[in-house]
Amino acid sequence: CLLDSGNHQKTPGTIEREAAKILKSGAFLLTLGGDHFVTWPLLKAHAAIHGPLALVQFDAHQDTWPDDGKRIDHGSFVGRAVKEGIIDPDRSIQIGIRTHAPDTFGIKILHGHEIEEMRASDIAYAIVDRTGGKKTYLTFDIDCLDPAYAPGTGTPVAGGPSSAKILSTLRQLNQIDIVGADVVEVAPAYDHADITAIAGSMVAMQYLGLLAERKAQLEELNNGNHNGAAVIQGQGI
Repeated sequence: CLLDSGNHQKTPGTIEREAAKILKSGAFLLTLGGDHFVTWPLLKAHAAIHGPLALVQFDAHQDTWPDDGKRIDHGSFVGRAVKEGIIDPDRSIQIGIRTHAPDTFGIKILHGHEIEEMRASDIAYAIVDRTGGKKTYLTFDIDCLDPAYAPGTGTPVAGGPSSAKILSTLRQLNQIDIVGADVVEVAPAYDHADITAIAGSMVAMQYLGLLAERKAQLEELNNGNHNGAAVIQGQGI
């Protein structure tokens, strides 16, 4: 979509309208790029169709800082989304948090130091359990990863997970009803040897793999095969 660079206040509405057009066509919307602010209008477009969403947020930051109700940015959009009823905090979870914000808004948090001691399958199990079958939006801030694996971002935080652990976690989320997804905060100007861009592209590829697997599962169920995929038991990598 085309954005008016001279009037930033129009940007959220433009993003929301263009996203709504795509969603109304029946397509799945995977959004790449921008800072984490862009997730707010994307969530609004998805919630207009599906109602309040479960949010699965991979991030080093909670993005729940207070705002004055007139402005919103990449550090406050989650709090605003809860206040506006766009996401259901009781079914939402943040993974990889390594900073502090005044309010969690009731969202479950798996801190960076916690997932360091967890297997990927345990992280995936916690995510599946939290979302509870609700329509889910996945948002991936690349700074969820340790700067060793994603240096090209605006607000890196040390002590994060490896790309291998996170990709393994994503591969095990095939039981989540994902209705939308994004990958944000990749900053090529700060990248080295395309490390961050490669990590972000792999996250996007995992999203697409999840969609394909989910579609295959639903087709099997519709065809009378009720075996489906095995339920995650918190075991594995």
